Amino acid sequence: MSRPVRNRKLNCPPKMAGFKPFGMPLCDLESVKLQFDEYESMNLVNYENLSQEQAAEKMAVSRPTFTRIYNSALKKIAKAFAECASIEIEGGNVEFEKQWYKCKKCFKLIDGLENHTKCRNCKSYNENELILLNSLT
Repeated sequence: MSRPVRNRKLNCPPKMAGFKPFGMPLCDLESVKLQFDEYESMNLVNYENLSQEQAAEKMAVSRPTFTRIYNSALKKIAKAFAECASIEIEGGNVEFEKQWYKCKKCFKLIDGLENHTKCRNCKSYNENELILLNSLT
């Protein structure tokens, strides 16, 4: 019997729900599912320029586990590029450091209800118009 998967720690969720190839209608595309932890691994190594060891510490996983997550993300992104597929970022065994919300109207990320102010883009102020991202995992 295998061990249960521990939650990976993430600083914040991605600002977007995914990507699609330019000039292609979404209804004609297959999709590749990239999990939040795979997105975070790409972000830490390729955007924040951390070593895999440093990134593994931030995500509270071992370095070999981090390498498996990172390699899985690379394969999925390569598949999406090669097969002209969209990428959907969702799910996985993750734990955010804070409570994250997203406005249903303008998709702005908000780190906690205490930081929720009236949005300039959509004039939203109602808590019912926020999606709790921590519960989507």
